[in-house]
Amino acid sequence: MTRVVGVIQARTGSNRLPGKVLRPLAGRPVLEWVVRAARDVQGLDEVVVATTTEPGDDAVEELGRRLDVPVVRGSVDDVLSRFLQAVEGRDADAIARFTSDCPLLDPEVASLVVGTWRSRPSLDHVSTVSPRCLPRGLDAEVASVAALQRLAELLSTPDLAHHRTHVTSYLYTHPEEFEVAGVTLHPDASDLRVTLDTTEDLALIEALVERLGDRPPSWREVVAALRADADLVAINAGVRQKSLDEG
Repeated sequence: MTRVVGVIQARTGSNRLPGKVLRPLAGRPVLEWVVRAARDVQGLDEVVVATTTEPGDDAVEELGRRLDVPVVRGSVDDVLSRFLQAVEGRDADAIARFTSDCPLLDPEVASLVVGTWRSRPSLDHVSTVSPRCLPRGLDAEVASVAALQRLAELLSTPDLAHHRTHVTSYLYTHPEEFEVAGVTLHPDASDLRVTLDTTEDLALIEALVERLGDRPPSWREVVAALRADADLVAINAGVRQKSLDEG
């Protein structure tokens, strides 16, 4: 039997919005939104939070303890090594990667991606970003542990170090070197943004939660709300997404 472990990367040291993972959203921390949604994903054997050894992330560990979710602490910048550390001793064959700045994660989308990998476990990477079809902040992905271990050896030079920060980015940007599959959902909504990185992003997500309620929404609900109200989209329309090499 194959085992898939969901790993949520979380840290308080964000440059653009410090402490964002602990910000309250409808009465619960943003990280709790992600943990709650990840626990609803079908096909996961376990959910783990991977944070850093920085003192500021003691609060992340404390929240994990309160939510009864295992917390592993590792490198600040080498997030790839932190992910591999998170599954040590857990007999994981693959990792479903979640980020704590995506509180509107749709468990059904992640379940579809996990199920796709489980149907063909020889795949190195399955995601909704090959090509991207969902709003930024709603993507889901699974990578085999074997592929991530290979990356740990491959990404050993300074010019490739930024890929270690993004964990899986080398996989989907170099599909000629790995077995990569994409899950595409329609209609395309890749122009939209519901990830949490700035105060504008937070304002948009708060507005969406006020409309959709304190629950993991479906991606179609999120897209429908944004398509129906241009003023909502305008809230964070000016936010520039950082490139991969910016970390």
